[in-house]
Amino acid sequence: MTRLTFLGTGTSQGVPIIGCRCAVCQSTDPRDKRFRSSALVQMDGLTIAVDAGPDFRSQMLAQGVRHLDAILLTHNHKDHTGGLDDVRALNYIDRKAAEIYCEERVLETLRSDYAYAFAEHKYPGAPEWHIHLIDERPFRVDSLEGTGDLEWVHDIGYFYRQADGSLLPSDNAVAEAPHERPNVIPIRGLHGQMPVLGFRFGNIAYITDMSAIPEKEFAKLQGLEHLTLNTVSYHPHHSHFSLEEALRLAERIGASHTWLTHLSHAFPSYRQFCSELPPTVQPAWDGLTISD
Repeated sequence: MTRLTFLGTGTSQGVPIIGCRCAVCQSTDPRDKRFRSSALVQMDGLTIAVDAGPDFRSQMLAQGVRHLDAILLTHNHKDHTGGLDDVRALNYIDRKAAEIYCEERVLETLRSDYAYAFAEHKYPGAPEWHIHLIDERPFRVDSLEGTGDLEWVHDIGYFYRQADGSLLPSDNAVAEAPHERPNVIPIRGLHGQMPVLGFRFGNIAYITDMSAIPEKEFAKLQGLEHLTLNTVSYHPHHSHFSLEEALRLAERIGASHTWLTHLSHAFPSYRQFCSELPPTVQPAWDGLTISD
C-alpha cells in the first residue's frame, strides 16, 4: 500500500497571507490554513518527502516525522527548496546524510542558494546531503539502511568512521539515481516555460506547479486511484493550471479521486469550495492522508 499525506496545500505565500484580511485568510476552519505545498509518501517501507519549502520544519513537527529516506524535488523555486537547511536535525538523529533526488538544473540552484553546504571546508553543522540526479526516466529510491553512519565531532563537523578507526570527512556526493527496479515514475510538466517534475508512486500521482503536461506523459497517468493537481485561481495563470484547466485534466485522466493543491486565497473557504466541485474532485488540506 502507498500512502500520501499532504504536508502543505498552499501557494508560495501560504494561506493566510501575511497582512491579508479577506474571508479565507481570516477563516477559523483549520482546512483553510495552508503551508506551502509538499507531501509525505510512505511506500515499500520508505518514507519520502516531496519538496522541502520554507515550512519544512513546521511540517515535520506537525506530522511527528523522525526519519526520511529521501527528499524528491519537483523544481528549484524557493517555496519548494527553502527548508533544506533544516535536514540538519535529521542528520543528527539518523546519523545519515539526507538523500536528495533532483534534476541537474535544480542542483545548480542548490549550489548557489546553499553554497556553504558544498564548500570544501564546510561550516560545522552545515546540512549533509547526498544528491541523486534524476530525469524523466523511472528511478529507484532505496532505504538508508546499509549506508555509512555520520559521526559528529564537536566544533568540527561530520565524519565517517573507517574500519581502521580513522575519520573521513563527509562530502555532498553527487551521483545518478539508479534505474534498476524503479519505484518512482517522474511526470514531466511545464511551470510556465520551466521544465518541472511530478511523481507517480504506485497508483497515486502528485503533480504541483504545472501549467501544461506534454501529450506523451499522459500514458504515465493511467489507472490512478488518486491524482493531485495544482490550481491557484479561477482565471488563467502564466505558470499554474486555472481551475477550469485542472478540472478538464481531471476528467481526461479519470482517476477515482482528484485532489487540488497549491491553492490560494482566491478560492472560497473549504466548505464552499467543495460545493462548487464535481463529486470526484476535492480540495486537499494540510494533514489529509490518502492511500491506494
